[in-house]
Amino acid sequence: MKTIIAAYSGVLRGTGSNILSSLQDLFWLSKSKVEKQLQIISVLQWVLTFLIMGVACTLILMYILCTDCWAIAALYLAWLVFDWNTPKKGGRRSQWVRNWAIWRYFRDYFPIRLVKTHNLLTTRNYIFGYHPHGIMGLGAFCNFSTEATGVSQKFPGIRPYLATLAGNFRMPILRDYLMSGGICPVNRDSIDYILSKNGSGNAIIIVVGGAAESLNCTPGKNSVTLKNRKGFVKLALRHGADLVPVYSFGENEVYKQVIFEEGSWGRWVQKKFQKHIGFAPCIFHGRGLFSSNTWGLLPYSKPITTVVGEPITIPKIDNPSQKEVDFYHSMYVDSLVKLFDKYKSKFGLPETEVLEVN
Repeated sequence: MKTIIAAYSGVLRGTGSNILSSLQDLFWLSKSKVEKQLQIISVLQWVLTFLIMGVACTLILMYILCTDCWAIAALYLAWLVFDWNTPKKGGRRSQWVRNWAIWRYFRDYFPIRLVKTHNLLTTRNYIFGYHPHGIMGLGAFCNFSTEATGVSQKFPGIRPYLATLAGNFRMPILRDYLMSGGICPVNRDSIDYILSKNGSGNAIIIVVGGAAESLNCTPGKNSVTLKNRKGFVKLALRHGADLVPVYSFGENEVYKQVIFEEGSWGRWVQKKFQKHIGFAPCIFHGRGLFSSNTWGLLPYSKPITTVVGEPITIPKIDNPSQKEVDFYHSMYVDSLVKLFDKYKSKFGLPETEVLEVN
């Protein structure tokens, strides 16, 4: 019992060493085996959060409303109405949650690494373009919504905000969990607020390719959906926020996906979901819970290295013309390709590998 209490106290304080030593005493396992199991648990909880937490919490709340504990659910719903616009105003981040020990086990499972190439001025605001999307954007989450890879130490004075689907913030409990990590809705209201009413030193991370890009991610393929994605450039010009290209080597390697060809019924269904709901359902698989040789929802343990490139200085133009948007978009694409070419061989790709820009 003392061992269990010690492990639990380690979780609350965010001390991974307490968890590890307590579980070793409890199960008489080697240190490496305990670490691996903790890594699997940490990744599994995030995968389940990504896939089902929003729906599950909604159903549970509806069920509680029909029980003798209905007052608890009613109080939360009243709070939800009162707090509805908080995600649009930068959210409610928690450094305690961002520093949970579980995120360090999450990082070490792959492992995930953040590489800084240039300093960022705290007197400027930034829009990071994150590429590629992958299935779940695991590198984006670990690097910018937790402190597992030391983003605050690498970029002191910079507050990262990972932008994701606005629909996630309509889900009870899930919205609060996401906000605690500094995640915000990827809509104009939220981005305008952070870049204009939240001071300087803000960095909004936008996974530019979105759902369309996720449909084409597969191991061994380095392609981005970017040619016609110019909205983020227009936002940067309107606020004078510098653009920063970010490429995550290995993001596409952690899941295998069934790719439907253009014109097939499968791709038609995916595009309909993307158009009307905002996300595209993918048929994918990783490894099993108990064996890497079976299929399951756990991602494969493949290294993910996220490289943050050189910022592109953007002027503030209240109403940028299409010509101005196109000019800075072209600069951004060139900068992303150069970033990829500079670091590809350092992270396991051949010199002949070319980044495909669609």
